Amino acid sequence: MSVPRDSLSLAYTLVRGEFRLELEADLPMRGITGIFGESGAGKTSLLRCVAGLERPETGRLAVAGEVWEDSASGTCLPVHRRRVGYVFQEPRLFPHIDVRRNLDYGRRRADGERVDFDHAVGLLGIGGLLDRMPDALSGGEAQRVAIARALLRAPRLLLMDEPLASLDERRRQALLPYFDRLHAELDIPVLYVSHSLDEVCRLCDTLVVLGGGAIRASGPIETVLGDIDNPALDAGVSILHGSVTDYDRHYDLSTVALTAGHLRVSGSYGIDTRLRLLIRSSDISVCREHPSQTSILNILPVRIDAIAEGSASTVQLRLAAGPDHLVAIVTRRSCTDLKLGVGDRVYAQIKSVAVRGAAFPPP
Repeated sequence: MSVPRDSLSLAYTLVRGEFRLELEADLPMRGITGIFGESGAGKTSLLRCVAGLERPETGRLAVAGEVWEDSASGTCLPVHRRRVGYVFQEPRLFPHIDVRRNLDYGRRRADGERVDFDHAVGLLGIGGLLDRMPDALSGGEAQRVAIARALLRAPRLLLMDEPLASLDERRRQALLPYFDRLHAELDIPVLYVSHSLDEVCRLCDTLVVLGGGAIRASGPIETVLGDIDNPALDAGVSILHGSVTDYDRHYDLSTVALTAGHLRVSGSYGIDTRLRLLIRSSDISVCREHPSQTSILNILPVRIDAIAEGSASTVQLRLAAGPDHLVAIVTRRSCTDLKLGVGDRVYAQIKSVAVRGAAFPPP
């Protein structure tokens, strides 16, 4: 079998009752790959196959050129020999020992070059929790400890199965910045299962969309979200990357440079900080001429790359802003009145820009 050294190569056929998982993919050995889909799509089954917790009818798995599984040749590494860190929905800490000893358990099971203990503790902000027992932790604190324990196993691959699903919205938002830090500072590829589009848009570089046990879309997240011809993911959101070039203290606005222009976003992030920006399709309107007076701060010159069917009363537009793409939803009436067509150069008025993470490495 071919074993590319710069990717996670996998192929599985798994049958459980009436459910059938059948897929094949080559995923990057860097960054965070989101495994997205509705309940029953096969997300957790895929993760369990990678971890060796499920024995598929046929399977192939190569991690950076190292073959972990190949049913054709009879190769199948047992669970304890697969260098994976697994973070479940529930933290699954040992209740009878304190946080420090829970972490030591992960460190003792490391196979290969160990992750520095203090670094892992600092990344997850759990230095003040080391002497606590698990039942004295909040849900978010316990999950941070579980992630640190998984890192201390020195994994070649980190698997996360909806790690925020059991948390309320406040604790979920409090934990997300720690995922940003993991993304920016660690060179461990992550497979991140979620059914929350907001989570994968904030965190992930690559997106795999599952449906009915099969891959419906896969690729860089910006490409998948911008594919308006694929009905597998009606996301209604676009992702842009840019760097902060200026800050207006009086209005608390940062200017973010894109290839095709600039956007202003609320808040201070520091000059040269790289930001990931999320723009909802419903927050984009299109006009033929640059407006002379408008309350909207962000206006980008764009080209209509594609037009696709939306609902009974709307169409979707894919708008090229240099190498970046935006997806806008407009009414059929507006599309007709403006005589919009593929190749037309227009202006995108962007009502709201959400910042969903700072200090990301270049995409």
